[in-house]
Amino acid sequence: MTYQVFISYSKDDREHADAVCRHLENAHIGCWIAPRNIHPSEDWAEAIITAMDNSKILLLIFSATSNNSPQVRREVERAVNKGLSILPFRIEDVALSKSMEYFISAQHWLDAFDGNTESHMQLLTESILLKLGQELPARPNQPAKVPLNKEAAVHIVAPAVATVSAEILARLESTLAQTMGPIAKHLVKRKSAPGMTPRDLVVALSLEIDDESERKQFLSRTASIR
Repeated sequence: MTYQVFISYSKDDREHADAVCRHLENAHIGCWIAPRNIHPSEDWAEAIITAMDNSKILLLIFSATSNNSPQVRREVERAVNKGLSILPFRIEDVALSKSMEYFISAQHWLDAFDGNTESHMQLLTESILLKLGQELPARPNQPAKVPLNKEAAVHIVAPAVATVSAEILARLESTLAQTMGPIAKHLVKRKSAPGMTPRDLVVALSLEIDDESERKQFLSRTASIR
Protein backbone atom coordinates (compact mmCIF):
# COMPACT_ATOMS: atom_id res chain seq x y z
CA MET A 1 0.00 0.00 0.00
CA THR A 2 1.22 3.52 -0.81
CA TYR A 3 1.17 6.08 1.99
CA GLN A 4 1.82 9.78 1.66
CA VAL A 5 3.15 10.53 5.13
CA PHE A 6 5.28 8.45 7.50
CA ILE A 7 4.86 9.78 11.05
CA SER A 8 7.96 9.49 13.23
CA TYR A 9 7.63 10.15 16.95
CA SER A 10 8.78 9.16 20.42
CA LYS A 11 6.48 6.86 22.40
CA ASP A 12 6.13 9.64 24.99
CA ASP A 13 4.50 11.81 22.33
CA ARG A 14 2.01 9.24 21.10
CA GLU A 15 -1.00 11.36 22.04
CA HIS A 16 0.27 14.23 19.88
CA ALA A 17 1.20 11.88 17.03
CA ASP A 18 -2.22 10.22 17.03
CA ALA A 19 -3.94 13.62 17.02
CA VAL A 20 -1.85 14.76 14.04
CA CYS A 21 -2.57 11.50 12.23
CA ARG A 22 -6.33 11.88 12.71
CA HIS A 23 -6.24 15.48 11.49
CA LEU A 24 -4.28 14.61 8.34
CA GLU A 25 -6.42 11.61 7.52
CA ASN A 26 -9.55 13.74 7.92
CA ALA A 27 -8.01 15.81 5.11
CA HIS A 28 -7.63 12.60 3.05
CA ILE A 29 -3.85 12.41 3.52
CA GLY A 30 -2.79 8.79 3.89
CA CYS A 31 -0.57 8.24 6.95
CA TRP A 32 1.57 5.38 8.21
CA ILE A 33 2.06 5.32 11.97
CA ALA A 34 3.35 2.69 14.38
CA PRO A 35 2.10 0.58 16.00
CA ARG A 36 -1.23 0.92 14.20
CA ASN A 37 0.10 -0.07 10.79
CA ILE A 38 2.33 -2.93 11.95
CA HIS A 39 0.71 -6.36 11.89
CA PRO A 40 1.22 -8.60 14.95
CA SER A 41 3.33 -11.14 13.05
CA GLU A 42 5.31 -8.55 11.09
CA ASP A 43 8.95 -7.70 11.81
CA TRP A 44 9.04 -4.17 13.24
CA ALA A 45 12.18 -2.99 11.42
CA GLU A 46 11.07 -4.49 8.11
CA ALA A 47 7.65 -2.85 8.43
CA ILE A 48 9.25 0.56 8.96
CA ILE A 49 11.54 0.26 5.95
CA THR A 50 8.68 -0.97 3.74
CA ALA A 51 6.50 1.93 4.89
CA MET A 52 9.24 4.45 4.04
CA ASP A 53 9.68 2.89 0.62
CA ASN A 54 6.00 3.62 0.02
CA SER A 55 5.85 7.13 1.52
CA LYS A 56 6.76 10.58 0.21
CA ILE A 57 7.16 12.62 3.41
CA LEU A 58 8.52 11.86 6.87
CA LEU A 59 6.66 13.99 9.39
CA LEU A 60 8.77 14.30 12.54
CA ILE A 61 6.90 15.06 15.77
CA PHE A 62 9.79 16.92 17.35
CA SER A 63 10.12 17.18 21.13
CA ALA A 64 12.75 16.77 23.84
CA THR A 65 12.19 13.02 23.88
CA SER A 66 12.20 12.48 20.10
CA ASN A 67 15.27 14.72 19.89
CA ASN A 68 17.21 12.14 21.90
CA SER A 69 15.46 8.99 20.74
CA PRO A 70 17.78 6.51 18.95
CA GLN A 71 14.77 4.97 17.19
CA VAL A 72 13.54 8.32 15.86
CA ARG A 73 17.08 9.25 14.82
CA ARG A 74 17.37 6.00 12.83
CA GLU A 75 14.05 6.68 11.12
CA VAL A 76 15.14 10.19 10.15
CA GLU A 77 18.48 8.88 8.88
CA ARG A 78 16.76 6.22 6.76
CA ALA A 79 14.29 8.76 5.38
CA VAL A 80 17.12 11.11 4.38
CA ASN A 81 18.98 8.28 2.66
CA LYS A 82 15.81 7.26 0.82
CA GLY A 83 15.18 10.79 -0.41
CA LEU A 84 11.96 11.46 1.50
CA SER A 85 10.99 15.05 2.27
CA ILE A 86 11.48 15.72 5.99
CA LEU A 87 8.96 17.98 7.74
CA PRO A 88 9.69 18.64 11.44
CA PHE A 89 6.59 19.60 13.47
CA ARG A 90 7.97 21.03 16.71
CA ILE A 91 5.70 20.55 19.75
CA GLU A 92 8.33 21.68 22.27
CA ASP A 93 10.81 24.56 22.12
CA VAL A 94 14.06 22.60 22.35
CA ALA A 95 17.35 22.87 20.48
CA LEU A 96 18.44 20.14 18.08
CA SER A 97 20.79 17.50 19.41
CA LYS A 98 24.02 17.26 17.43
CA SER A 99 23.04 13.95 15.83
CA MET A 100 19.62 15.28 14.82
CA GLU A 101 21.09 18.57 13.61
CA TYR A 102 23.26 16.62 11.17
CA PHE A 103 20.16 15.42 9.33
CA ILE A 104 17.52 18.13 9.61
CA SER A 105 19.14 21.50 10.40
CA ALA A 106 18.37 22.79 6.90
CA GLN A 107 14.72 21.66 6.85
CA HIS A 108 11.69 23.93 7.01
CA TRP A 109 10.20 23.89 10.50
CA LEU A 110 6.64 24.24 11.73
CA ASP A 111 6.28 25.32 15.36
CA ALA A 112 3.27 24.05 17.30
CA PHE A 113 4.18 24.80 20.91
CA ASP A 114 2.45 28.16 21.17
CA GLY A 115 -0.78 29.72 19.93
CA ASN A 116 -3.89 27.97 18.66
CA THR A 117 -3.56 24.22 18.13
CA GLU A 118 -6.14 24.16 15.35
CA SER A 119 -4.27 26.83 13.37
CA HIS A 120 -1.04 24.83 13.71
CA MET A 121 -2.81 21.71 12.44
CA GLN A 122 -4.29 23.67 9.53
CA LEU A 123 -0.90 25.05 8.51
CA LEU A 124 0.61 21.56 8.78
CA THR A 125 -2.11 20.13 6.54
CA GLU A 126 -1.68 22.89 3.97
CA SER A 127 2.10 22.50 4.01
CA ILE A 128 1.86 18.76 3.37
CA LEU A 129 -0.69 19.18 0.59
CA LEU A 130 1.57 21.72 -1.10
CA LYS A 131 4.56 19.38 -0.79
CA LEU A 132 2.44 16.65 -2.37
CA GLY A 133 1.33 18.98 -5.15
CA GLN A 134 -2.33 18.61 -4.19
CA GLU A 135 -5.09 21.21 -4.14
CA LEU A 136 -5.80 22.82 -0.78
CA PRO A 137 -9.29 22.26 0.69
CA ALA A 138 -11.84 25.05 0.39
CA ARG A 139 -12.09 27.29 3.42
CA PRO A 140 -15.49 28.09 4.98
CA ASN A 141 -15.75 31.41 3.11
CA GLN A 142 -14.41 29.96 -0.13
CA PRO A 143 -16.95 28.32 -2.51
CA ALA A 144 -16.13 24.76 -3.44
CA LYS A 145 -15.30 24.08 -7.06
CA VAL A 146 -18.10 22.38 -9.00
CA PRO A 147 -16.74 19.77 -11.42
CA LEU A 148 -18.12 19.76 -14.95
CA ASN A 149 -19.28 16.50 -16.47
CA LYS A 150 -17.72 15.40 -19.74
CA GLU A 151 -20.72 16.48 -21.84
CA ALA A 152 -20.69 19.98 -20.40
CA ALA A 153 -16.95 20.23 -20.85
CA VAL A 154 -17.35 19.74 -24.59
CA HIS A 155 -19.58 22.80 -24.92
CA ILE A 156 -18.23 25.08 -22.21
CA VAL A 157 -14.79 26.59 -22.11
CA ALA A 158 -14.29 28.44 -18.85
CA PRO A 159 -11.90 31.41 -19.06
CA ALA A 160 -8.96 31.39 -16.68
CA VAL A 161 -9.74 33.46 -13.59
CA ALA A 162 -7.01 35.22 -11.66
CA THR A 163 -7.94 34.53 -8.03
CA VAL A 164 -5.07 36.60 -6.61
CA SER A 165 -5.40 40.28 -7.45
CA ALA A 166 -2.50 42.43 -8.58
CA GLU A 167 -2.89 44.45 -5.37
CA ILE A 168 -2.42 41.38 -3.18
CA LEU A 169 0.51 40.15 -5.29
CA ALA A 170 2.21 43.52 -4.82
CA ARG A 171 1.55 43.40 -1.08
CA LEU A 172 2.95 39.88 -0.79
CA GLU A 173 6.02 40.83 -2.79
CA SER A 174 6.63 43.86 -0.55
CA THR A 175 6.16 41.86 2.66
CA LEU A 176 8.32 38.95 1.50
CA ALA A 177 11.05 41.37 0.36
CA GLN A 178 11.48 42.49 3.97
CA THR A 179 12.86 39.01 4.66
CA MET A 180 14.23 37.74 1.37
CA GLY A 181 15.16 40.87 -0.55
CA PRO A 182 14.85 41.27 -4.36
CA ILE A 183 14.28 37.54 -4.90
CA ALA A 184 10.77 38.04 -3.46
CA LYS A 185 9.51 39.29 -6.84
CA HIS A 186 10.67 36.11 -8.55
CA LEU A 187 9.22 33.85 -5.82
CA VAL A 188 5.79 35.50 -5.91
CA LYS A 189 5.68 35.13 -9.70
CA ARG A 190 6.89 31.50 -9.60
CA LYS A 191 4.52 30.40 -6.83
CA SER A 192 1.42 32.05 -8.31
CA ALA A 193 -0.79 29.69 -10.26
CA PRO A 194 -4.27 29.81 -11.86
CA GLY A 195 -6.97 28.82 -9.40
CA MET A 196 -4.77 29.48 -6.35
CA THR A 197 -6.39 31.46 -3.55
CA PRO A 198 -4.53 34.31 -1.82
CA ARG A 199 -4.16 32.19 1.33
CA ASP A 200 -2.75 29.26 -0.65
CA LEU A 201 -0.11 31.62 -2.04
CA VAL A 202 0.73 32.94 1.44
CA VAL A 203 1.36 29.38 2.69
CA ALA A 204 3.42 28.48 -0.39
CA LEU A 205 5.60 31.57 0.04
CA SER A 206 6.05 30.98 3.78
CA LEU A 207 7.63 27.60 3.02
CA GLU A 208 10.38 29.39 1.11
CA ILE A 209 11.56 31.09 4.33
CA ASP A 210 14.13 28.96 6.15
CA ASP A 211 14.28 30.85 9.44
CA GLU A 212 11.34 29.88 11.67
CA SER A 213 11.01 33.26 13.41
CA GLU A 214 11.08 35.10 10.07
CA ARG A 215 8.47 32.71 8.67
CA LYS A 216 6.20 33.39 11.63
CA GLN A 217 6.63 37.13 11.14
CA PHE A 218 5.69 36.79 7.48
CA LEU A 219 2.58 34.76 8.35
CA SER A 220 1.64 37.30 11.00
CA ARG A 221 2.02 40.22 8.59
CA THR A 222 -0.12 38.45 5.98
CA ALA A 223 -2.74 37.00 8.34
CA SER A 224 -5.44 39.31 6.96
CA ILE A 225 -4.97 38.05 3.40
CA ARG A 226 -7.68 35.54 2.61
